[in-house]
Amino acid sequence: MDGFKGYFIAEFVDEYVSGLITRREALRKLAAVTGSVAAASSILAACSPSPPPTQPLPTPTPQPTPRPGVTVPPDDPAIEVADVRFPAEDGAAVMAYLSRPRGAGPFPAVMVCHENRGLVEHIKDVTRRLAKAGYVGLAPDLLSREGGTNRLDGAQIPGILSNTPPARFVSDFQAAFKYLQAQPFVRRDRIGMVGFCFGGGVTWRVATKLPGLRAAVVFYGPNPPLEDVPNIQAPVLAIYAERDNFVNPGIPAIENAMRQHNKVFERVVYPNTEHAFHNDTGPRYNAEAAQDAWARTLAWFERYLKA
Repeated sequence: MDGFKGYFIAEFVDEYVSGLITRREALRKLAAVTGSVAAASSILAACSPSPPPTQPLPTPTPQPTPRPGVTVPPDDPAIEVADVRFPAEDGAAVMAYLSRPRGAGPFPAVMVCHENRGLVEHIKDVTRRLAKAGYVGLAPDLLSREGGTNRLDGAQIPGILSNTPPARFVSDFQAAFKYLQAQPFVRRDRIGMVGFCFGGGVTWRVATKLPGLRAAVVFYGPNPPLEDVPNIQAPVLAIYAERDNFVNPGIPAIENAMRQHNKVFERVVYPNTEHAFHNDTGPRYNAEAAQDAWARTLAWFERYLKA
């Protein structure tokens, strides 16, 4: 399958098998991705949810309350936030959320790529965490041409993202890169990127197409086309969850490709964690692993963006 379609299918099947979503929710999401209810039904027919369908699905896990100090409120006196727009290569206006430290700067910057739910509050909070750590954080909304995340039904979003050519996502981040370089408060030669889940896959692809990128951190993202790995210039930190059954099979291939082409690469697999463990608003959040992974992320950017 082209682009991210196969990744989205695997993710939703995993959520269904794990009991995180009902069969109806899985059908709706898979139909949005495949464009066919029949195809979605066929995919689910080959799966066995846990527990078996003769037993009721468990009560959905309540969203955990973020620990004090994890999130950064928009009115934190140490930062400034704003909704911004910048032009894409095709002339479209890309909407984005920007957070920055107070002061003239210039500061290093980090682009943030959202998950398959679009530019939600959690991703905005990630940009604020970066600002609190001394970076300009910019999170583009990859659904800008469709009106933006806030104007869409959440069930539509996976179908839109999975059926959009990945080149459009890369192009939007190339435009975000140019936007940041034009800001007087940004160190134009110290721009990195971080992405989560689907956004991790986009981060990999951007790294293969943006030679000016100075550092990248990928949270459990699907691999880029391996033939593009030689183009990567940025040091890459790849973070994975031990019990991620649909992303982890690709680890050996990307690790071998990065080593073969002498790229700066570090891989970390967190034990007893599942896909999306960093998201403190989700059912798979693992506070201990998330805290350590974020510390590693900041250390990576400290090494390559603040030097």
